[in-house]
Amino acid sequence: MCTDNRVVKRRGDFSGDNVVCCRKRQRLAPESAGKSDFFEALPDDLVICILSKLSSSAGCPSDFINVLLTCKRFNGLGLHSLVLSRASSKSLAVRAKNWSESALRFLKLCADAGNVEACYTLGMIRFYCLQNRVSGASLMAKAAISSHAPALYSLAVIQFNGSVGSKNDKDLRAGVALCARAAFLGHIDALRELGHCLQDGYGVRQNVAEGRRFLVQANARELAAVLSSASSAVSSRSWLTWNPHQHHRHVTGSGCPLLSDFGCNVPAPEAHPASRFLAEWFAARGGVPGPGLRLCSHAGCGRPEMRRHEFRRCSVCGIVNYCSRACQALDWKLRHKAACAPVERWLVDDGDANGEGAVAGAAAEDDVIVAS
Repeated sequence: MCTDNRVVKRRGDFSGDNVVCCRKRQRLAPESAGKSDFFEALPDDLVICILSKLSSSAGCPSDFINVLLTCKRFNGLGLHSLVLSRASSKSLAVRAKNWSESALRFLKLCADAGNVEACYTLGMIRFYCLQNRVSGASLMAKAAISSHAPALYSLAVIQFNGSVGSKNDKDLRAGVALCARAAFLGHIDALRELGHCLQDGYGVRQNVAEGRRFLVQANARELAAVLSSASSAVSSRSWLTWNPHQHHRHVTGSGCPLLSDFGCNVPAPEAHPASRFLAEWFAARGGVPGPGLRLCSHAGCGRPEMRRHEFRRCSVCGIVNYCSRACQALDWKLRHKAACAPVERWLVDDGDANGEGAVAGAAAEDDVIVAS
C-alpha cells in the first residue's frame, strides 16, 4: 500500500524557458486504505515465535495475559504448547489473593506443555497449600528430572523433614544427594545446606573443612548474584553502606548475610514466586497453616509444617523454628541475631503428650537447631 504517491505537474513560466515543477501529494480514499491487513498475512510460526519470546521475558503475568486478550488469533496461538513451555517464572507468578480456577488451569496447561517452572510452582502450591502431597511431589519430581535447582532443593527439604509422612519417614542420605545436585546447578540455599550437613555430619560423613568451604562458596555466590542484579547496578552507592560501630547497628532484615557482620547492608536476593505465594497464602489465613502447625520463621521461605513439630526450634530461645539449616543461617544474619535471647528452659506447645523437644539443653538433635 503506497501512502505517499506524488503527482508531478508541469507548468510553463512565460518569463523564460525554464519549467517550474510543482509537487502535490495525492490522498488515498478510506475504502482502499482498509483493504490490506498485514497482520493476517503473517504466518502462524512467526507469530508463535514472537509470543514465545514475550512469554519468556514477561515481567509479570499481566504482560502475557493481556496479549492473549487482544484478539482471537492471539488467544489461540498464545496457548500453543511451544509458547507455554517457555513461559518465565515471573509470568507464572500468580498472587495468592488472585488464586482461582482459571489460574489453576493456566498453570496446569503450562505444566502439561513441559514448563519446569510451572511444574515447580504448581507442585509447591499443591503440596503445601492444597494438601495434595502426591500430586505436588510428582510435579516437583518432574521439574527435578529436568535439572530444576529449586525443585531439587525443595525435595531435599521434604526428605530431611519427612514431610510426606511421619518422623520415621526421613531419608537423610536422599536429602544430601538432592542438595548436592542442586548445589552443583548453582542453587545457593542448597550449597549452604550441604555445607551445614558436612559440618555436622548430618546424613553424610562429617567433614568440617569441606563444609566450611561450601559455606564460604555459598556466601560468595550470594554476593556475586546481588552485585550482578540489575537493581543493584542502577544505584551502586545506595545498597552498600558502611557502619564501623557494629554494636549500634540494627539488623532490619534486608541485608546480605555475608557482609552484615562487617556493617554493610546489601539487599537480600529476591524470593522465588512459589515461596512468595506460600507466604501470602498463609498470611491471609492468620499465619497458622493448621492446628498446632507452624511456618518457617525465615520470611523468604513460606514453607509450613505438614505435621506437628516437623521443624526444629532455635536451641537458644526456642521461639523461632526453621525448615532447614539454610533458612536458619539466613534468618540468623538478617534478623534473629539481634532478637535471640537465651532462656533457661523452654517447652513445646501444651498438650504434647510425647514431650518432643522439651528442654533446649537436653532435646534431641531432630527437635532443635543450634544457633550460628
